[in-house]
Amino acid sequence: MTDTSTAPLRVCSFESRRSEETRTLITKMGGVATVVASMKEVPLTENPAAIKFAEQIFAGEIDYVVFMTGVGTRHLFDVVETKWPLADFLTELQKYVIISRGPKPVKVLREEKVRIDHVAPEPNTWRELFETMEQALDLQGKVIAVQEYGIPSTEFYDALKACGAEVRAVPVYQWAFPDDPAPLYESIQQTIRGEFDVLAFTSANQATHVFQAAHEQGLFREWLEAARKLVIASIGPTATEHLTKLELPPQLEASPPKLGPFIKMIMTKAPALVKR
Repeated sequence: MTDTSTAPLRVCSFESRRSEETRTLITKMGGVATVVASMKEVPLTENPAAIKFAEQIFAGEIDYVVFMTGVGTRHLFDVVETKWPLADFLTELQKYVIISRGPKPVKVLREEKVRIDHVAPEPNTWRELFETMEQALDLQGKVIAVQEYGIPSTEFYDALKACGAEVRAVPVYQWAFPDDPAPLYESIQQTIRGEFDVLAFTSANQATHVFQAAHEQGLFREWLEAARKLVIASIGPTATEHLTKLELPPQLEASPPKLGPFIKMIMTKAPALVKR
């Protein structure tokens, strides 16, 4: 039996964009880090939904515009700029009510000097976003364009529709498996072999891809059984909600939902939860 008070914590993170930073944070706090890319962002270079959205903005067919992510907002502007001067589009955009899900879209919008009317408070899930809109705006009969971020937020759409709104989704980027999925597939095997203490998820989409990787190898049942014996850590409410739906509820959730506090939480709280 290993002494959990002295054995280093073995953490598997599925972070892709900030993999080296994640590895460094875990290692500096005395952990053993396995960081495997679980996804990559794929801009839709030919994005008919984004082009149609811009046409509707120019035609005056939208009432409210909701920006969900910073990366998606930037990609949306890049797609629009392939057909129109961005300044012309932004001038038209200012005629509408602009809502942001959180600080990342705000940063991009401010860089382009776009006025922002409403911002959802932390933890920035669809619930806070909907409550902000419901309290501040008349939703009945309004046409609401929503810049999607990976997985469509169907609960958010349903809540808006229940208030009488028409929702027009604008998918701007989608998630794909990493160019080299071998480390991700290997992490499934490592989980089954008991080589980790913690599985760390920094987005809902990561969970989707990890589950998909387990399915593709025909190892889903074995992997899920093994994963349920580990400490599951989530960076925030959106990832927690998704993991819970997938029947792998986290024991740990970061607050605030940022990478540094997330890793610190894992390294300080997970050892007491580890079963070896």
